[in-house]
Amino acid sequence: MFDDQNDKIPPRGVGPARPNRFALVFLLIMAVLFGTYFFRNNTGTTKQEIPYSEFSKALESGEISEVTIHDNNVIEGIRGTNSGRQYFKTLIPYQDPGLLPLLRQKGIGVSGAVSRVSPLGIFLEILPWIIGFAFIWFMFRNMQGAGNKAFQFGKSKAKRYHEEGKKVTFADVAGQKDAKYELEEVVSFLKNPQKFTKMGARIPKGVLLVGMPGTGKTLMARAVAGEAGVAYFHMSGSDFVEMFVGVGASRVRDLFDQGRRSAPCIIFIDELDAVGRVRGAGYGGGHDEREQTLNQLLVEMDGFDPKDGVIILAATNRPDVLDPALLRPGRFDRQVVVAMPDIKEREDILKIHAAKIPLADKVDLARIARATPGMSGADIANLVNEAALFAARQDKTSVEMPDFEEARDKILMGVARTTLVISDRERRMTAIHEAGHALLHYFLKNSDPLHKVTIVPHGRALGMAMSLPEEDSYSRTMSWIKDRIAICYGGWVAEKLFYNETSTGTKQDLEQATSMARRMVCEWGMNEEVGPVTYGQEDEPIFLGKEIARHKDYSEDTARSIDKAVKKILDETRALVEEILEKNRDKLEKLAEALISQETLIDDEVRSLLGFPPRENSASLISGDSQTGPVPKEP
Repeated sequence: MFDDQNDKIPPRGVGPARPNRFALVFLLIMAVLFGTYFFRNNTGTTKQEIPYSEFSKALESGEISEVTIHDNNVIEGIRGTNSGRQYFKTLIPYQDPGLLPLLRQKGIGVSGAVSRVSPLGIFLEILPWIIGFAFIWFMFRNMQGAGNKAFQFGKSKAKRYHEEGKKVTFADVAGQKDAKYELEEVVSFLKNPQKFTKMGARIPKGVLLVGMPGTGKTLMARAVAGEAGVAYFHMSGSDFVEMFVGVGASRVRDLFDQGRRSAPCIIFIDELDAVGRVRGAGYGGGHDEREQTLNQLLVEMDGFDPKDGVIILAATNRPDVLDPALLRPGRFDRQVVVAMPDIKEREDILKIHAAKIPLADKVDLARIARATPGMSGADIANLVNEAALFAARQDKTSVEMPDFEEARDKILMGVARTTLVISDRERRMTAIHEAGHALLHYFLKNSDPLHKVTIVPHGRALGMAMSLPEEDSYSRTMSWIKDRIAICYGGWVAEKLFYNETSTGTKQDLEQATSMARRMVCEWGMNEEVGPVTYGQEDEPIFLGKEIARHKDYSEDTARSIDKAVKKILDETRALVEEILEKNRDKLEKLAEALISQETLIDDEVRSLLGFPPRENSASLISGDSQTGPVPKEP
């Protein structure tokens, strides 16, 4: 659907095809002329070349009948009688003053001639000139035929969206009702601008699509183009910037010139943060190539007249790094948030992607949507594709629920490393560690339910205990965070309980626990001793795009108070975990033995093993839903 604006296909019989035909005909004519000339000049009687001494003897003996002297150094003639005539040729090696008198004396007819130059010699002499002129001519022709590409650095690389084939509309974008509502207004303005202008309303000049990666920002922009039915230019932010100074600004000017000529139209800039980052933050000072491009973009956007019918769409997942001048009214007036899908939207997305694969009759897309919280639209598309790949590997005719389960586990936990060789002692310690994580899910009131526990290595982890929330959540309470810290300590405490020592496998767990405890104190105000105050300002260099440190904006006494509060949270949580696991040591050991023998256990299997009642709305895609209520958790 996207075509390069600079690549124009000429009609038949014109354009680059005609110079090619002309060049072919020209070369054929030249070949025929050279061949004819060479053949004509080389036809005739064959002359035998003889030494000059033999010629002298033949002349003395009267065998020569006539000669022709060429340029005083070559003699051609006839030797013998009419019945045995022989044409010969000889080279005069030295000045022979007695040759002509001897020829007169013998009565031999003498004539003179100028030697003809060989056509091959002529061709070889002029061949370098022919090649040089041909090279220049073909270079000039290619520059003309390709739109003079040698001088196209400053031209826009925008691609124009065409409506041939199946176009994308809002019906192809599942969910995102709020974002669609905002963008439908843009489509309505492009179709019927008088509806707004007669009310004195001004349509936004620019609309910025903001959202996490994979939420469908680019798809939403394509849907706007499909709905509006107007010219649509697509370009990535990185396409503006080149190694040549001034190219980016020139491309911006050319892009907006194309937009004005095609108005009404939509200009879509994907990954705007590649060119729109705040100025003055890079190593190159305040006047590097990227900033020149941004300055030109600001000028072009501010210079638009609303009557031009040109609307700019842009997408980014880093609105925090954009220059404030881009976000002011008159440029990107409106920010449309393309949010992560909720459970109903995930089901709608699943229906769109699952329509392209053969599904088994028992596949329940609602259960899959409930079991995939936190997944974006791109993640769900990948989930469906991975499930289809799993089914194809097993030569199935349709995709079943276990295939979706395996695909989800691969996405969430990584690829299973089933061939990794692990010793029995390390395997048992891993089982104890993961059993410590998993068992806490059944005794902590505010934790997410356990989904699966496994000692099969996935990625860089030797084992994993994974939980999934029962419903979508957009914020977390202090109780949930404390329970999450407790689950992080489950593996450490279990190893300490059984082996009286710990392993290096607890590194990531301790990092997560410490990080959450510190954020509780410094960012979220969840500690009574320190109080609801935020400590530490994030230092986030724009040119790196990520946090590398925290700026310490508090005293040493406050730092000691923070460290004390963090340590208190961790100590209290670890003591709670030690109490729970010590009290349920038999269940912990039983679960570890089951992991050693079966390697992987889902929530329903753990509940059946330990005697817990089944849970309603299980996160597993393999087991069915139970009719009983959730298990009451012990304090």
